Amino acid sequence: MSRKPSLLGRIFTGLSFFFLYAPIFVLIAFSFNSSKSRSIWTGFSLQWYEALMENESILNALQVTLTVSVLASVIAALVGTFAAIGFFNMKRRWRSPLLAINNIPVMNADIITGVSLSLLFVAAFAALNKLPFVNFRMGFGTLLIAHVTFNIPYVILSVMPKLYQLDKNLFEAAQDLGCTWMQAFWKVIIPEIRPGIVNGLITAFTMSVDDFVISYFTAGSSVETLSMAIYSMTRKKISPEINAISTILFVTVLLLLILVNVREAHQAKVQARRDKMGG
Repeated sequence: MSRKPSLLGRIFTGLSFFFLYAPIFVLIAFSFNSSKSRSIWTGFSLQWYEALMENESILNALQVTLTVSVLASVIAALVGTFAAIGFFNMKRRWRSPLLAINNIPVMNADIITGVSLSLLFVAAFAALNKLPFVNFRMGFGTLLIAHVTFNIPYVILSVMPKLYQLDKNLFEAAQDLGCTWMQAFWKVIIPEIRPGIVNGLITAFTMSVDDFVISYFTAGSSVETLSMAIYSMTRKKISPEINAISTILFVTVLLLLILVNVREAHQAKVQARRDKMGG
């Protein structure tokens, strides 16, 4: 028998959501304000979104962000999927500690990951730049490597549950029916774990779009992501364009998170239906 939450619990939950999301809703509202005022509403207008589309630095930052996010999420999905399959086929005494190590970057503070990757790149480039005709610097390449690095654990965490749900006899049955190892892998294993791969891909893309700290420490001075551009704008004269770009970023991440949760809920229903039919 489930217990209903107390009145005090409901009030506390309501206040928590209010303090978390009220500032965001204020930001969204004032992104449509017709004046530069951050406290007085003067009328509805889309002028700050129009000004945003004419801001070359913002558009360049958006291009960098989308390019890095797409490449990083695709690479992380490929590497993370094969890593998850490798973990799954290991003996338990090896798999458990390796999965625990895989979870460390997920729980680790972003600033630790960002600083450690930055130190790694600086040390590596210092050694490599001693070679003739070599001049490596932090930029788009290091930014992409950093995003791939912190996205891989999320893909592994998304794919592993699907591997645990996989019928181990399907692979052998496909081979008994004439499939080669590669054909059985692509036609049997991959379709079964595809939902986990897609969820991991979307999660990785979301994390890349939303990241600031790791990008700040690994991008160098030649490239700038959207979150870094917003940070730079806040250090100068605050413009309502910040409200507009922050609103776009918030809505994008929110839609991606909703998509991931809807997919997971649908997959859970499908799996429950299969288990019921099998039972």
